Amino acid sequence: MDAPARQVPLHFSEASRAGSTHTNLSAVRADGEHLWVAGDETATLERLTAQRDGDGRVVGYGEEAGVRLADLVELPAGEEEADVEGLARLGPWLWAVGSHSLKRKRIRPSDPDDKARKRLAKVVREENRYVLVRLPVDPATGLPARTVRDGGRELTAAVLGGRGDSLAELLADDDLLGPFFAIPSKDNGVDVEGVAVHARDDGEVRVYVGFRGPVLRGWAVVAEVRPVTDPDDPHRLRLERFAKGPGEGRRYRLHLLDLEGLGVRDLCPHGEDLLVLAGPSMSLSGPVRVHRWVGACARDAAAVVRAGDLPVVLDLPHGRGEDHAEGIAVLPAGAHGGGHGEQLLVVLDSPADARHTPGGGVLADVWDLPTP
Repeated sequence: MDAPARQVPLHFSEASRAGSTHTNLSAVRADGEHLWVAGDETATLERLTAQRDGDGRVVGYGEEAGVRLADLVELPAGEEEADVEGLARLGPWLWAVGSHSLKRKRIRPSDPDDKARKRLAKVVREENRYVLVRLPVDPATGLPARTVRDGGRELTAAVLGGRGDSLAELLADDDLLGPFFAIPSKDNGVDVEGVAVHARDDGEVRVYVGFRGPVLRGWAVVAEVRPVTDPDDPHRLRLERFAKGPGEGRRYRLHLLDLEGLGVRDLCPHGEDLLVLAGPSMSLSGPVRVHRWVGACARDAAAVVRAGDLPVVLDLPHGRGEDHAEGIAVLPAGAHGGGHGEQLLVVLDSPADARHTPGGGVLADVWDLPTP
Protein backbone atom coordinates (compact mmCIF):
# COMPACT_ATOMS: atom_id res chain seq x y z
CA MET A 1 0.00 0.00 0.00
CA ASP A 2 1.22 3.51 -0.83
CA ALA A 3 2.53 5.84 1.87
CA PRO A 4 1.44 9.46 2.46
CA ALA A 5 3.45 12.22 0.81
CA ARG A 6 4.40 13.47 4.26
CA GLN A 7 3.25 13.77 7.85
CA VAL A 8 2.73 16.93 9.89
CA PRO A 9 2.50 17.21 13.68
CA LEU A 10 -0.58 18.71 15.32
CA HIS A 11 0.30 20.41 18.61
CA PHE A 12 -2.35 20.73 21.30
CA SER A 13 -2.55 22.64 24.56
CA GLU A 14 -1.89 20.94 27.86
CA ALA A 15 -5.62 21.10 28.67
CA SER A 16 -6.56 19.37 25.40
CA ARG A 17 -3.95 16.69 25.94
CA ALA A 18 -5.25 16.15 29.48
CA GLY A 19 -8.72 15.66 27.98
CA SER A 20 -7.27 13.23 25.39
CA THR A 21 -8.48 15.33 22.46
CA HIS A 22 -5.26 14.60 20.55
CA THR A 23 -5.84 10.83 20.77
CA ASN A 24 -9.59 10.97 20.06
CA LEU A 25 -9.69 13.16 16.95
CA SER A 26 -12.97 12.72 15.12
CA ALA A 27 -13.21 15.63 12.65
CA VAL A 28 -11.09 18.13 10.73
CA ARG A 29 -11.65 20.93 8.23
CA ALA A 30 -9.15 23.27 6.56
CA ASP A 31 -9.71 27.03 6.78
CA GLY A 32 -6.94 29.01 5.13
CA GLU A 33 -3.93 28.98 7.45
CA HIS A 34 -5.93 27.09 10.05
CA LEU A 35 -7.32 23.67 10.80
CA TRP A 36 -10.51 23.15 12.76
CA VAL A 37 -10.47 19.90 14.69
CA ALA A 38 -12.67 18.19 17.25
CA GLY A 39 -12.39 15.21 19.55
CA ASP A 40 -15.24 12.89 20.40
CA GLU A 41 -14.77 13.06 24.17
CA THR A 42 -15.53 16.77 24.72
CA ALA A 43 -17.97 19.53 23.74
CA THR A 44 -15.30 21.84 22.32
CA LEU A 45 -13.83 22.80 18.96
CA GLU A 46 -10.14 23.60 18.49
CA ARG A 47 -8.45 25.82 15.92
CA LEU A 48 -4.82 25.11 15.02
CA THR A 49 -2.63 27.51 13.02
CA ALA A 50 -0.04 26.57 10.41
CA GLN A 51 3.58 26.80 11.54
CA ARG A 52 6.02 27.47 8.69
CA ASP A 53 9.78 27.31 8.32
CA GLY A 54 11.94 29.98 6.67
CA ASP A 55 11.09 28.65 3.22
CA GLY A 56 7.34 28.89 3.83
CA ARG A 57 6.90 25.15 4.20
CA VAL A 58 4.31 24.02 6.75
CA VAL A 59 6.10 22.04 9.46
CA GLY A 60 3.11 21.59 11.77
CA TYR A 61 -0.03 23.11 13.23
CA GLY A 62 -0.32 24.57 16.72
CA GLU A 63 -1.15 27.72 18.70
CA GLU A 64 -4.42 26.11 19.68
CA ALA A 65 -7.45 28.31 20.31
CA GLY A 66 -10.47 26.46 21.66
CA VAL A 67 -14.16 27.28 22.04
CA ARG A 68 -16.80 25.59 24.18
CA LEU A 69 -20.04 24.90 22.38
CA ALA A 70 -22.04 25.54 25.55
CA ASP A 71 -20.76 29.14 25.57
CA LEU A 72 -22.26 29.76 22.12
CA VAL A 73 -25.47 27.72 21.89
CA GLU A 74 -27.95 26.04 24.18
CA LEU A 75 -26.84 22.42 24.48
CA PRO A 76 -29.37 19.94 25.89
CA ALA A 77 -26.95 18.76 28.60
CA GLY A 78 -24.77 21.79 29.16
CA GLU A 79 -21.05 21.11 29.03
CA GLU A 80 -21.30 17.32 28.82
CA GLU A 81 -19.61 15.49 25.93
CA ALA A 82 -21.15 16.19 22.52
CA ASP A 83 -19.31 13.50 20.53
CA VAL A 84 -18.63 15.90 17.66
CA GLU A 85 -18.16 13.75 14.56
CA GLY A 86 -18.12 16.24 11.71
CA LEU A 87 -17.09 19.81 10.89
CA ALA A 88 -17.82 22.01 7.89
CA ARG A 89 -16.79 25.53 6.92
CA LEU A 90 -18.62 27.68 4.38
CA GLY A 91 -18.85 31.46 4.07
CA PRO A 92 -19.11 33.04 7.54
CA TRP A 93 -20.20 29.77 9.16
CA LEU A 94 -18.57 26.87 10.98
CA TRP A 95 -20.79 23.80 11.37
CA ALA A 96 -20.52 20.86 13.77
CA VAL A 97 -22.61 17.71 14.15
CA GLY A 98 -22.90 15.19 16.97
CA SER A 99 -23.08 11.44 16.47
CA HIS A 100 -26.82 11.18 17.22
CA SER A 101 -26.03 7.73 18.63
CA LEU A 102 -26.66 5.53 21.62
CA LYS A 103 -23.56 4.26 23.42
CA ARG A 104 -22.99 0.77 24.76
CA LYS A 105 -20.57 0.57 27.68
CA ARG A 106 -17.19 -1.03 26.97
CA ILE A 107 -15.74 -4.00 28.80
CA ARG A 108 -12.61 -2.91 30.64
CA PRO A 109 -9.59 -5.23 30.84
CA SER A 110 -9.84 -5.29 34.64
CA ASP A 111 -13.56 -6.20 34.76
CA PRO A 112 -14.40 -9.64 36.19
CA ASP A 113 -16.76 -11.68 34.03
CA ASP A 114 -19.99 -10.79 35.83
CA LYS A 115 -19.20 -7.06 35.80
CA ALA A 116 -18.11 -7.23 32.18
CA ARG A 117 -21.46 -8.66 31.17
CA LYS A 118 -23.36 -6.01 33.14
CA ARG A 119 -21.33 -3.22 31.56
CA LEU A 120 -21.89 -4.58 28.07
CA ALA A 121 -25.65 -4.73 28.71
CA LYS A 122 -25.78 -1.05 29.66
CA VAL A 123 -26.81 1.36 26.90
CA VAL A 124 -26.89 5.11 27.53
CA ARG A 125 -28.26 8.10 25.65
CA GLU A 126 -26.32 11.36 25.99
CA GLU A 127 -28.44 14.28 24.81
CA ASN A 128 -25.57 16.49 23.63
CA ARG A 129 -24.85 13.96 20.90
CA TYR A 130 -28.12 14.87 19.18
CA VAL A 131 -27.26 18.34 17.85
CA LEU A 132 -26.39 20.15 14.64
CA VAL A 133 -24.65 23.47 15.35
CA ARG A 134 -24.02 26.48 13.10
CA LEU A 135 -21.58 29.11 14.39
CA PRO A 136 -20.68 32.50 12.88
CA VAL A 137 -16.92 33.13 12.70
CA ASP A 138 -15.86 36.62 13.77
CA PRO A 139 -13.46 37.98 11.10
CA ALA A 140 -11.76 40.11 13.77
CA THR A 141 -10.66 37.08 15.80
CA GLY A 142 -11.10 34.17 13.40
CA LEU A 143 -13.07 32.40 16.14
CA PRO A 144 -16.76 31.55 16.50
CA ALA A 145 -18.91 33.93 18.52
CA ARG A 146 -22.50 33.98 19.74
CA THR A 147 -23.28 36.94 17.47
CA VAL A 148 -21.30 38.59 14.66
CA ARG A 149 -22.07 41.72 12.68
CA ASP A 150 -21.73 41.19 8.93
CA GLY A 151 -22.47 44.44 7.17
CA GLY A 152 -26.13 45.09 7.88
CA ARG A 153 -26.77 41.54 9.10
CA GLU A 154 -26.46 40.04 12.54
CA LEU A 155 -25.28 36.44 12.33
CA THR A 156 -26.19 34.27 15.30
CA ALA A 157 -24.96 30.96 16.65
CA ALA A 158 -27.81 28.46 16.37
CA VAL A 159 -28.54 24.83 17.17
CA LEU A 160 -30.91 22.10 16.03
CA GLY A 161 -31.75 19.53 18.68
CA GLY A 162 -32.66 19.35 22.34
CA ARG A 163 -36.31 20.33 21.89
CA GLY A 164 -37.71 17.30 20.14
CA ASP A 165 -36.46 18.66 16.82
CA SER A 166 -33.17 16.80 16.25
CA LEU A 167 -32.30 14.73 13.21
CA ALA A 168 -33.13 11.69 15.33
CA GLU A 169 -36.72 12.84 15.81
CA LEU A 170 -36.93 13.84 12.15
CA LEU A 171 -35.84 10.41 10.95
CA ALA A 172 -37.51 8.30 13.67
CA ASP A 173 -40.34 7.24 11.35
CA ASP A 174 -38.18 6.72 8.27
CA ASP A 175 -38.66 3.19 6.97
CA LEU A 176 -34.91 2.65 6.48
CA LEU A 177 -33.25 4.53 9.32
CA GLY A 178 -35.98 4.66 11.96
CA PRO A 179 -35.51 1.16 13.43
CA PHE A 180 -31.78 1.73 13.92
CA PHE A 181 -32.06 4.66 16.36
CA ALA A 182 -32.77 2.13 19.12
CA ILE A 183 -29.52 0.28 18.38
CA PRO A 184 -26.14 1.46 19.78
CA SER A 185 -23.70 2.92 17.30
CA LYS A 186 -21.05 0.20 17.22
CA ASP A 187 -23.75 -2.48 16.83
CA ASN A 188 -24.60 -1.14 13.33
CA GLY A 189 -27.02 1.32 14.89
CA VAL A 190 -27.27 4.97 13.90
CA ASP A 191 -23.90 6.72 14.09
CA VAL A 192 -23.46 10.08 12.33
CA GLU A 193 -19.92 10.73 11.12
CA GLY A 194 -19.21 13.56 8.75
CA VAL A 195 -20.95 16.69 7.56
CA ALA A 196 -20.53 18.76 4.40
CA VAL A 197 -22.18 22.06 3.48
CA HIS A 198 -22.70 23.40 -0.04
CA ALA A 199 -24.32 26.61 -1.29
CA ARG A 200 -26.14 26.35 -4.59
CA ASP A 201 -26.10 29.07 -7.23
CA ASP A 202 -29.43 30.41 -5.92
CA GLY A 203 -27.95 30.76 -2.41
CA GLU A 204 -29.81 27.78 -0.95
CA VAL A 205 -27.63 25.92 1.56
CA ARG A 206 -27.68 22.14 1.61
CA VAL A 207 -26.20 20.12 4.47
CA TYR A 208 -25.12 16.53 3.86
CA VAL A 209 -24.89 14.29 6.93
CA GLY A 210 -22.99 11.02 6.67
CA PHE A 211 -23.88 7.86 8.57
CA ARG A 212 -21.21 5.41 9.63
CA GLY A 213 -24.08 3.14 10.52
CA PRO A 214 -26.35 1.62 9.75
CA VAL A 215 -25.00 -0.03 6.62
CA LEU A 216 -28.03 -1.61 4.95
CA ARG A 217 -27.25 -4.77 3.01
CA GLY A 218 -23.96 -3.14 2.02
CA TRP A 219 -25.35 0.35 1.30
CA ALA A 220 -24.22 3.42 3.25
CA VAL A 221 -26.56 6.34 3.99
CA VAL A 222 -26.25 10.12 3.62
CA ALA A 223 -29.07 12.46 4.66
CA GLU A 224 -29.55 15.85 3.00
CA VAL A 225 -31.29 18.68 4.87
CA ARG A 226 -31.91 22.45 4.54
CA PRO A 227 -31.32 24.17 7.91
CA VAL A 228 -32.29 27.83 8.23
CA THR A 229 -32.50 30.27 11.12
CA ASP A 230 -35.75 29.88 13.03
CA PRO A 231 -37.65 33.17 12.54
CA ASP A 232 -39.02 32.88 16.09
CA ASP A 233 -35.62 32.40 17.73
CA PRO A 234 -32.38 33.43 15.99
CA HIS A 235 -30.38 31.02 18.15
CA ARG A 236 -32.31 28.00 16.86
CA LEU A 237 -32.28 26.21 13.51
CA ARG A 238 -35.24 24.65 11.76
CA LEU A 239 -35.39 22.43 8.69
CA GLU A 240 -37.08 23.67 5.51
CA ARG A 241 -38.99 21.32 3.23
CA PHE A 242 -37.70 20.50 -0.25
CA ALA A 243 -39.86 22.35 -2.74
CA LYS A 244 -39.17 20.08 -5.71
CA GLY A 245 -37.23 17.07 -6.86
CA PRO A 246 -36.59 13.94 -4.79
CA GLY A 247 -38.15 14.20 -1.36
CA GLU A 248 -40.51 16.98 -2.46
CA GLY A 249 -42.52 18.24 0.50
CA ARG A 250 -40.28 16.50 3.05
CA ARG A 251 -37.64 17.96 5.34
CA TYR A 252 -34.94 15.49 4.37
CA ARG A 253 -33.67 13.35 1.53
CA LEU A 254 -31.80 10.08 1.87
CA HIS A 255 -29.07 8.92 -0.48
CA LEU A 256 -27.89 5.31 -0.54
CA LEU A 257 -24.23 4.91 -1.51
CA ASP A 258 -22.57 1.72 -2.73
CA LEU A 259 -19.33 1.90 -0.72
CA GLU A 260 -18.85 -1.86 -1.02
CA GLY A 261 -20.13 -2.58 2.47
CA LEU A 262 -18.43 0.32 4.28
CA GLY A 263 -20.04 3.21 6.12
CA VAL A 264 -19.35 6.95 5.92
CA ARG A 265 -16.58 8.17 8.22
CA ASP A 266 -16.38 11.74 6.87
CA LEU A 267 -17.59 13.97 4.03
CA CYS A 268 -15.55 16.76 2.44
CA PRO A 269 -16.57 19.07 -0.44
CA HIS A 270 -14.27 19.19 -3.47
CA GLY A 271 -15.74 21.46 -6.11
CA GLU A 272 -19.18 20.04 -6.90
CA ASP A 273 -18.14 16.57 -5.77
CA LEU A 274 -18.05 15.16 -2.26
CA LEU A 275 -15.08 13.16 -1.03
CA VAL A 276 -16.32 10.30 1.14
CA LEU A 277 -14.07 8.72 3.74
CA ALA A 278 -15.37 5.16 4.03
CA GLY A 279 -14.66 2.61 6.74
CA PRO A 280 -16.28 -0.18 8.76
CA SER A 281 -19.52 0.60 10.55
CA MET A 282 -18.61 -1.55 13.56
CA SER A 283 -15.53 -2.01 15.76
CA LEU A 284 -13.25 -3.27 13.00
CA SER A 285 -9.94 -1.86 11.81
CA GLY A 286 -10.33 -1.78 8.03
CA PRO A 287 -10.48 -1.41 5.09
CA VAL A 288 -10.46 2.39 4.72
CA ARG A 289 -10.89 4.23 1.42
CA VAL A 290 -11.64 7.68 0.02
CA HIS A 291 -14.32 7.70 -2.68
CA ARG A 292 -15.38 10.57 -4.91
CA TRP A 293 -19.14 11.10 -5.08
CA VAL A 294 -19.20 12.62 -8.54
CA GLY A 295 -21.48 15.64 -8.95
CA ALA A 296 -23.08 15.23 -5.52
CA CYS A 297 -23.54 18.99 -5.09
CA ALA A 298 -24.02 19.96 -8.73
CA ARG A 299 -27.64 18.87 -8.92
CA ASP A 300 -30.30 17.05 -6.95
CA ALA A 301 -28.24 13.94 -6.24
CA ALA A 302 -29.65 10.52 -6.97
CA ALA A 303 -31.43 8.60 -4.25
CA VAL A 304 -29.33 5.54 -5.11
CA VAL A 305 -25.67 6.21 -5.92
CA ARG A 306 -24.04 3.23 -7.56
CA ALA A 307 -20.39 2.25 -7.54
CA GLY A 308 -19.73 3.82 -10.97
CA ASP A 309 -20.43 7.27 -9.51
CA LEU A 310 -18.24 6.57 -6.45
CA PRO A 311 -14.75 5.88 -7.83
CA VAL A 312 -12.01 5.14 -5.30
CA VAL A 313 -9.57 8.03 -4.94
CA LEU A 314 -7.26 6.60 -2.27
CA ASP A 315 -6.79 3.40 -0.32
CA LEU A 316 -5.62 4.35 3.16
CA PRO A 317 -3.59 2.18 5.53
CA HIS A 318 -4.98 1.23 8.92
CA GLY A 319 -3.66 -0.35 12.07
CA ARG A 320 -5.09 -3.13 14.15
CA GLY A 321 -6.93 -1.47 16.99
CA GLU A 322 -5.12 1.81 16.25
CA ASP A 323 -4.59 4.43 13.54
CA HIS A 324 -8.24 4.74 12.49
CA ALA A 325 -8.75 7.45 9.85
CA GLU A 326 -11.53 9.71 11.16
CA GLY A 327 -11.43 12.99 9.27
CA ILE A 328 -10.29 14.43 5.94
CA ALA A 329 -9.64 17.97 4.73
CA VAL A 330 -8.60 19.24 1.29
CA LEU A 331 -5.47 21.41 1.25
CA PRO A 332 -5.26 23.76 -1.76
CA ALA A 333 -2.37 23.46 -4.20
CA GLY A 334 0.77 24.95 -2.67
CA ALA A 335 -0.80 25.32 0.77
CA HIS A 336 2.12 23.52 2.44
CA GLY A 337 4.82 25.05 0.23
CA GLY A 338 7.01 23.09 -2.15
CA GLY A 339 4.91 23.50 -5.30
CA HIS A 340 2.65 20.49 -4.71
CA GLY A 341 -0.85 20.09 -6.10
CA GLU A 342 -3.99 19.62 -4.03
CA GLN A 343 -3.52 17.36 -1.04
CA LEU A 344 -5.70 15.57 1.48
CA LEU A 345 -4.96 15.81 5.20
CA VAL A 346 -6.12 12.83 7.26
CA VAL A 347 -6.47 12.80 11.06
CA LEU A 348 -6.63 9.54 12.98
CA ASP A 349 -8.29 8.28 16.13
CA SER A 350 -6.35 6.02 18.53
CA PRO A 351 -2.98 6.99 17.00
CA ALA A 352 -0.19 4.42 17.15
CA ASP A 353 2.77 5.13 19.44
CA ALA A 354 4.89 6.10 16.43
CA ARG A 355 2.56 9.04 15.75
CA HIS A 356 3.26 10.72 19.08
CA THR A 357 5.98 13.36 18.88
CA PRO A 358 8.40 14.22 21.72
CA GLY A 359 6.73 17.62 22.13
CA GLY A 360 3.29 16.14 22.83
CA GLY A 361 2.01 16.42 19.27
CA VAL A 362 0.40 13.79 17.09
CA LEU A 363 1.14 13.18 13.41
CA ALA A 364 -1.48 13.62 10.68
CA ASP A 365 -0.99 12.19 7.19
CA VAL A 366 -0.88 14.33 4.04
CA TRP A 367 -1.68 12.56 0.77
CA ASP A 368 -1.38 13.84 -2.77
CA LEU A 369 -4.94 14.11 -4.10
CA PRO A 370 -5.28 12.52 -7.56
CA THR A 371 -6.74 14.71 -10.26
CA PRO A 372 -10.39 13.81 -10.99
